[in-house]
Amino acid sequence: MKGQIQLHEVDFAYPARLDAMIFKGFSINTDAKKSTTLVGHSGSSKSTINGLIKRFYDPLKGIVKLDGKDIKIFHLRVLRKHIALVHQEPILFVAGFKKLVQFGMTRPSRIRLNVGRNESQTHDFISGLKHGYDTWCAGKGVQLSGGQRQCIAIARAILKNAAVLLLDEATSALDSRSEVVVQEALERLMVGQTCVENCDSIAVVDKGKVVEKGTHASLLAKGPSGAYYSLVSLQRGPNPSTPT
Repeated sequence: MKGQIQLHEVDFAYPARLDAMIFKGFSINTDAKKSTTLVGHSGSSKSTINGLIKRFYDPLKGIVKLDGKDIKIFHLRVLRKHIALVHQEPILFVAGFKKLVQFGMTRPSRIRLNVGRNESQTHDFISGLKHGYDTWCAGKGVQLSGGQRQCIAIARAILKNAAVLLLDEATSALDSRSEVVVQEALERLMVGQTCVENCDSIAVVDKGKVVEKGTHASLLAKGPSGAYYSLVSLQRGPNPSTPT
C-alpha cells in the first residue's frame, strides 16, 4: 500500500440530513508519501473528508480512491489497517497504559514501542504514574489532561506505522511547548506516509470546494485577495508573512 488518496466528483450529505449537501462535485488528490494540509473556517467540512477516507460514510456520488482503487473494494478491516487517524478528541478504552499505546499494532514490537514512547511525549508522564505502564486507565481517560490523552493517541498512530496518517487538529489539546515537541516528532516519523496535515501542499476548503491549492509561500503571495492569506491574517494580524 503506497497511500495515494483521491476524492473525485464526490457528492455527500450526512444520513440524518440528506437535504443538506456538504459536498457537491468535490475533488482533491494527495500524492503518496507527500503531505497535504486542509485549512478553512470552522464548519468547512475538513473532518468530513477524513471520515470519507476512513469509510465511516460513503459518498452519495463520486468515488474515493486509495492507490487508484475504489476503497469500497477493500474489506473494512484491511482498509483501516493501512490508515491511522488522530481525532481532536481521542477515545481511550478501559485498559492498562501499555495496552492503550500498543492498540492498533498488528504485531507489538519492543523497538517500535520505545520509538513511540520517546517520540510522542507519552513516556515521561506514563512513567511518572504510580505503576507506570501497568497503571489502569479509567473510562475515557478521565484522570488525564486533554494533552496527555492526545499524546497517547498520537503514539498509537505512530506505532501503527500505517501508509496513510490522518491528523484532525491532532495537537489542539496541547500547550504551546508540547505542541512544538510533538509536531517535530511527527514530522520525523511521517517519512514514507501520506499525511493530511503539515505539509507539502495546502488546500483551502470553503463551502464544500477546494478554492485554492499550493505551498504556504505561493498562497501567501496572492496577497489580501487570497483565501489562505485571509485565514493566516486572522491568526497573525495584518502582516501574515511575518514568521511566528
